[in-house]
Amino acid sequence: MYTPPSAAPTTPDVERASFAEDVGYYLSLTPRQLPSRYLYDDIGLALFEVICRLPWYRITRTERQLLALHAQAIVSRTGRVSDVVELGPGCGDKLVTLLSAHARVDLTAHLVDVAPAALDAATRALAVHPELRVEQYQGTYEAGLAAFARRVRSSAPAMVLCLGSNIGNFDPPDADAFLQGIRRALAPGDWLLVGADLVKPEAELLLAYDDPLGVTASFNRNLLVRVNRELAADFALEHFAHRAVWNADASRVEMHLVSLTRQRVRVPAAGVDITFADAETIWTESSYKYDPAAIVATLDRAGFSAGEQWVTDGFALTLAEAR
Repeated sequence: MYTPPSAAPTTPDVERASFAEDVGYYLSLTPRQLPSRYLYDDIGLALFEVICRLPWYRITRTERQLLALHAQAIVSRTGRVSDVVELGPGCGDKLVTLLSAHARVDLTAHLVDVAPAALDAATRALAVHPELRVEQYQGTYEAGLAAFARRVRSSAPAMVLCLGSNIGNFDPPDADAFLQGIRRALAPGDWLLVGADLVKPEAELLLAYDDPLGVTASFNRNLLVRVNRELAADFALEHFAHRAVWNADASRVEMHLVSLTRQRVRVPAAGVDITFADAETIWTESSYKYDPAAIVATLDRAGFSAGEQWVTDGFALTLAEAR
């Protein structure tokens, strides 16, 4: 059963103004940056779905396998959950996998994403459980959690899903703040299920973020296509290359767009008129990699007690209870 969005989406004009403000600010930084959340327009989402199918990018497949193997254990441990909040549901397949362990799906799924296309795709996938109530929250994770926290809840526990190694998109201080925000939206005895990618050999990590087919490069460069389309910019795509870098000291893979020449770029809607030096970069995404013990410690700092942790093929799925 589908319920219309609980958090009213912002208007296109407001979204465009916010996009322009962010582009103007982040391109003024040193090094120049663009926020990774803007990678996921309709084209970006489609490209990311392809990335998830590539043999070199194992996160999605491994996590789905872990969910399938341990769904029954998760359901048994968490008891009769009344609400499941998924932050960034993607196409909905992971929640469908988890719900397969429920003998009767008598709960409400709250889907939170900035992209309407992702919310609609996940809602369609969840239609295999017609008794499931589905609510959409179009907005940031923080806004969706705040909207959920304002609801009148039953006495049964809730569970938040932060899967797909989304936690890896935050630097360590922001990851702590993000998890603390999740904890504030929950009550003691509620649950959090976190999927996190683990540190692997450098060559393996770089293949995952710079695949031989060039899909990830297209995904990254599409951000410039979006800025051109929505903010009347004049980025020349042929003058920017994709680069993935493993920063071992920070334990993260970084994605950059590299200027192949000295060039001037204007973004009129953002008030930007800048000259890129040859080889200057725009930092577009970070993907932090964890070890299992670090995940447990991060959850503990945020007010969660890790109960079960399942690890396979360089990925960890951790179930934690709110204290």
